[in-house]
Amino acid sequence: MNKRIVIVGGGYVGLYTALRLQRTLRRELRDGSVSITIIDPQSYMTYQPFLPEAAAGNLSPRHLVAPLRRVLPKVEILNGTVTKVHHSERTVTFQPAVGQARELAYDVIVMAAGSISRTLPIPGLTDIGIGFKTVGEAIALRNRVLHLLDVAESTEDPEVRRRALTFVVVGAGFAGVEALAELEDMAKDSTRYYRNIKPSDLRWVLVEATDRVLPEVGPEMGKWTLEQLRERGIDVKLETRLESCEGGHVVLSDGSAFDADTLVWTAGVKPSTIVNSGDLPLDERGRIKTTTALTVAGVKGAFAAGDIAGVPDVTNPGQYCAPNAQHAVRQAKVLADNIVRHLRGEQLVDYRHKYVGSVAGLGLHQGVANVYGVKLRGFPAWFMHRTYHLSRVPTLNRKVRVVVDWTLALFFKRETISLGEVEHPRDGFRAAVATMRR
Repeated sequence: MNKRIVIVGGGYVGLYTALRLQRTLRRELRDGSVSITIIDPQSYMTYQPFLPEAAAGNLSPRHLVAPLRRVLPKVEILNGTVTKVHHSERTVTFQPAVGQARELAYDVIVMAAGSISRTLPIPGLTDIGIGFKTVGEAIALRNRVLHLLDVAESTEDPEVRRRALTFVVVGAGFAGVEALAELEDMAKDSTRYYRNIKPSDLRWVLVEATDRVLPEVGPEMGKWTLEQLRERGIDVKLETRLESCEGGHVVLSDGSAFDADTLVWTAGVKPSTIVNSGDLPLDERGRIKTTTALTVAGVKGAFAAGDIAGVPDVTNPGQYCAPNAQHAVRQAKVLADNIVRHLRGEQLVDYRHKYVGSVAGLGLHQGVANVYGVKLRGFPAWFMHRTYHLSRVPTLNRKVRVVVDWTLALFFKRETISLGEVEHPRDGFRAAVATMRR
């Protein structure tokens, strides 16, 4: 009898779980006694730690994604979303990208849908705000920054110019600091090609509600990072909240107000909305309630890991595993092995991994790291950041392509071209049609 494993989500946990199952259950997949299905809106997995480098033009966006169908040839890939989980009936409601929804039966389900941006009801946030979790957002942001340099160069209106050259990032965690540092580095480097824009004309504002930046690397390294950002001329506002940004008019809780055309929102994440669309138990933080063996608490045949799951940290009793790539990749290995044990009626094992530390890039040749208590800054930390994440990128194909991009960057200057028209590819054609009608 065929046993169907359905994995909801094709990110870190989904890809690495399926990859390990594909190898471990090779015989079962071949004879048809087991099948694996991944459901995800995209047909690729994004390696998010490299989004800042893609936004800055150091990496091709195609090289930080892994095509699911190529990496997982023995796995069925369905593009769409799961709108309902009926675990009591062992079915999910699958809504494909095009067409009618349908019910899919399963024997084992893996909840690995990850997280989405956690937003707040701030007036005007949708006017100029953009997230930083997807390749699309990273490239759109790159195009926007470069386009606004073109706008500032071409206008004679000082207000338009000032607004175009003001960039705001909300949230001083990994995503916010790395995105800001890489984009600021790229924008400053790009000013050499403009006659009327100097690096000092650019205004970068980092808004953080707490009293420190990069809490993941510890107080000492966080303080050093803050000093480095301010030395670069970045206006870092701690213990400050975004009050509103209607029409691009930014108002902060410290009383300051100014106009900006760009606001990047990186102020935290929350579990995917799928957690509220099923009968699986949730914890007090709205995550799927998960055991140390990565099973969903209180039910059989259901597993969860990654940002969507509240996984108890056995190395730190009373705490939960942090929602980061380091845990997600390691959880996927244990999760896949436990699924195999579950199918074979064997004893499951607990997920145990002590957090080793963090590394962060702060632009070209700059970084900060705190790994096993060893604190690094500047070039050594930047090199460790790249080396570590290169080792985590899935498939040899992508590793080689990333190294080639970095190698070429040593000999050639980065591209500073805005291709914003790719976001509206039909505008030119529509204009031509409108002209013909007249």
